[in-house]
Amino acid sequence: MATEIRLNKFLAQAGITSRRKADELIRKGCVRVDGKVVLEPGLRVNPAIQKVEVEGKPVRLPPPVYYLFYKPAGYLTALSDPHGRRTIAEFLKKLPVRVFPVGRLDADTEGLLLLTNDGDLAHRLLHPRFGIKRVYHATVRGHPSPEVLKRLIREGVEVEGRRVYPKSIKILGKTSRTTTLEVVVGEGRKREVRKIFASVGHPVIKLKRVAFGPLLLKGLRPGEIRPLSPKEIRVLKKTAGLL
Repeated sequence: MATEIRLNKFLAQAGITSRRKADELIRKGCVRVDGKVVLEPGLRVNPAIQKVEVEGKPVRLPPPVYYLFYKPAGYLTALSDPHGRRTIAEFLKKLPVRVFPVGRLDADTEGLLLLTNDGDLAHRLLHPRFGIKRVYHATVRGHPSPEVLKRLIREGVEVEGRRVYPKSIKILGKTSRTTTLEVVVGEGRKREVRKIFASVGHPVIKLKRVAFGPLLLKGLRPGEIRPLSPKEIRVLKKTAGLL
């Protein structure tokens, strides 16, 4: 890399952490540039000629990698947990470079996660401006009527202080006590799908993400990881406006 780049963006691209957490590391005095502590996340650096360190360790850009991961239920989408709960980190030990998950699934939710060290791509995929679609299969208690589902799409639900609107909801099947639905949303608000159905008295019993943008969960079993194909990477970057 021969050009200047914001320090927080460089740390994210290097796979150290997300851009937001890179800001925290910098403000805590954990980052040095050419031997001097830097406290400004927006400082521009040239990693080709400057030495960047995090907690005394030099930071270099590894080659970008992209993996698809089927997160099982019962694991936090985190690389560590101070309370000793199970995290997805135990599935990532065999990967050749450090990666981080793009977005989160709550502990009880299973399904597709993108793993990468490409911080710029991750930032774009998560930014609401790009509206990257997430597709879920949700099994809910009871049988929400077509009118209720239409109202959810039309009126939305407030999540984290902001009203969100499902893009579509389709009934996939029913049992005597539950309904399974395909739900498409355009943002990744915390527990968004669960809050949508809880708001109309049909709490989610089981939740699985089956698609994220152009990526599909097909062909993976819980706990499995596979690299993205060159074609998948190109389509993903195009979706994020990088090509």
